[in-house]
Amino acid sequence: MIKGHGDDLYLYKGLRNWINFSSNVCGGTDRAGLEAHLQSRLSALISAYPEPEPYSLEAELAAFYGVDCTNISVTSGATEGIYLIAQLFHHGRSAVLQPTFSEYADAAKVHNHTVTNFFSLEELPQKADIIWLCNPNNPTGRVWDTDMLQSLIRQNPDKVFVIDQSYEYFTLKELFTVKEATEWPNVILLHSMTKRYAIPGIRLGYITADRCITDRLKQIRMPWSVNALAIEAGLYLLSKKLPGTLNISSLLKESQVLRENIGRISGFQVEPTDTHYFLAHCNRMSASELKQHLISEHGILIRDASNFMGLNSGHFRIAAQTPKQNDKLLYALKSL
Repeated sequence: MIKGHGDDLYLYKGLRNWINFSSNVCGGTDRAGLEAHLQSRLSALISAYPEPEPYSLEAELAAFYGVDCTNISVTSGATEGIYLIAQLFHHGRSAVLQPTFSEYADAAKVHNHTVTNFFSLEELPQKADIIWLCNPNNPTGRVWDTDMLQSLIRQNPDKVFVIDQSYEYFTLKELFTVKEATEWPNVILLHSMTKRYAIPGIRLGYITADRCITDRLKQIRMPWSVNALAIEAGLYLLSKKLPGTLNISSLLKESQVLRENIGRISGFQVEPTDTHYFLAHCNRMSASELKQHLISEHGILIRDASNFMGLNSGHFRIAAQTPKQNDKLLYALKSL
């Protein structure tokens, strides 16, 4: 695992009034209702074992999406889903579309896959039998065209396509639906409630796929892997008919404004994105040096993206936050 995933705020215990641009969750999410609900149920939840398998949450997710509960496997964050998929296809031949989240390759290696990295969907490795891609992609924010993906899937029925849609609620571009995923025998979708509701401390994700795949995944999932607080949080959020607390159009517009303003600062370049987070590049210093400067001088945390395959020492990732917080980041970068 690469250190620095999400955020590494735990390294800066003394930081006060910090602003977090390093995590792709959105700090503007209203969690008051969820927090109050969990507080009211806390004693009952932590004094008993959770369901050995998250049956109730799988059933509610199935009803929400209009599919059978056998098509859904709830996991302790999308990351547990990644490792379960790699375990299911142990000793497989994985190909990972780079640059992207390192856990796809890491999980594959843990379970004795041979791993090939590639950089364009137009050059799909033919010897691979498992294709890993993130859509919207982390760290670039790019969304792959759905028609192109469908064409690739049809043309390669011998390959399993693992598509991580953890950031699906942060784009207006068309993506695969859960129902569509269940109709493909060689497609696995990963989803994250952690990202959508800004609850990274509660590990909660789920896999949707054809029943032949999800049945096998459930057989290797550890008992009680999803804790009682996570299950209760998921049930509460679904009961409120969420998603609904974020204005995605407004967030994307704010991200665009932030990108354009950073791009106007001498020594910085920004890259296009289809979501609220994006890559930028600093020519004045390394991303690591920039990160330390912003923390020590401004209490601002960014993601040093130099450890993503295919990127260099100047790359960093920003996730747009509130207009006031974004203005503070711009002031800090201009002060350089």
